[in-house]
Amino acid sequence: MPDKHESASGFQYSITNLKPAEPTEKIALTFPDGTKREFAKGITGLDIAKGISPSLAKRTVAMALDGVIVDLADPIEHDAKIEFIARDDPRALELIRHDAAHVLAEAVQSL
Repeated sequence: MPDKHESASGFQYSITNLKPAEPTEKIALTFPDGTKREFAKGITGLDIAKGISPSLAKRTVAMALDGVIVDLADPIEHDAKIEFIARDDPRALELIRHDAAHVLAEAVQSL
């Protein structure tokens, strides 16, 4: 049994059947203070905000990637400058008004 191993429970596994882990592609994000950090490609802004601080995630309504405002749930696929937009940011008011307009339009159509 050169490649076979048995655990205490009697389960047998073979090293030859193990698959190598797929390499995770990384992206580099630059924060407003100039700090750069690497993350797995496809991570969301919400996941990053939660990792920094739960309170940051709660007060953040969107993110800006290279100056373009996008949804926090959008996957980040490339290196970028990232900025979190909090509720008290003037840009947030514009987003909230836009979302409220959509809600109002749906309500009117329902009636």
